[in-house]
Amino acid sequence: MTRVLITGGAGYVGSVLTPMLLDKGYGVRVLDNLMYGGAGLLGCVSNYNFDFQKGDVRRGDDVSHALKGCDAVVHLAGIVGFPACRKDPNLSNLVNVMGSETVAGNLDGRLSVFASTGSVYGDLSEVLCTEETEPKPISLYSQNKVQAEKFFLAEEGIVLRFATGFGASPRMRLDLMVNDFTNQALRLKYLVLYEGHFMRTFIHVTDMARAIIFALEHPEKMSEEVYNVGSQSMDWTKLKLCELIRQKTGCYLHCADVDADPDKRNCLISYDKIEAAGFKTAVSIEQGVDELIRANPLLEFRSVYSNV
Repeated sequence: MTRVLITGGAGYVGSVLTPMLLDKGYGVRVLDNLMYGGAGLLGCVSNYNFDFQKGDVRRGDDVSHALKGCDAVVHLAGIVGFPACRKDPNLSNLVNVMGSETVAGNLDGRLSVFASTGSVYGDLSEVLCTEETEPKPISLYSQNKVQAEKFFLAEEGIVLRFATGFGASPRMRLDLMVNDFTNQALRLKYLVLYEGHFMRTFIHVTDMARAIIFALEHPEKMSEEVYNVGSQSMDWTKLKLCELIRQKTGCYLHCADVDADPDKRNCLISYDKIEAAGFKTAVSIEQGVDELIRANPLLEFRSVYSNV
């Protein structure tokens, strides 16, 4: 049985990925400091192929101990997203850069999958960004990711540059654009949109987990490579997204001429390489918004309004 270590496995993606791996017969160990709790993994504890270690990726002893008996590593741990990194730049650098270097430095030949971000391309709306496009990171978060990618590529790892995630997760996030806009539309009954022409690409959280599993199962053709992960069909403007949410929720949409989005990402991204390898996304934005509408009454807002 293949045993996988997931760093940050109690988070938004990890709490979806972990049960998927267990269902496929993998052994899973999660290393997480539980900064945002671990309730999203409670459904996994009845499976004897699951175990948990509380620890921090910045500490080499925690990482080396967690790696014992593991065949592969999925590195998800980090201070995630533009707002959270802006709030605490020092912590962001320590966790996202130093923590990633610590994990990569302890791999000892193990297969690794690193969760990076398509935001590394920054504001490149005039070109179609492929994996060969030079990153132009704007935010501290994307700058951290560019640095961390190098550690894993040097260890023959697989780097997945994900589109912006959306959808319901046991460890819910409402700072992600689709999740945030849908929540605002339902709770406030209106949306205020800045710079609606800016492009974003989106991916459902279950497709993020599926892509990680696909990478774990195809190391012979994916190792030492970078892949954009998403779908061209979900290269949307912010205005198109808000119009969809307006149609589904009946909220009022105001397109503002004053003020601006502090996150200046604006790019078109190609996903030809990952599709040629054999992976395609399965969940559309329309399906995801419907899911979020159904999930909204279940959310405990004091616990989910965080940026990681």
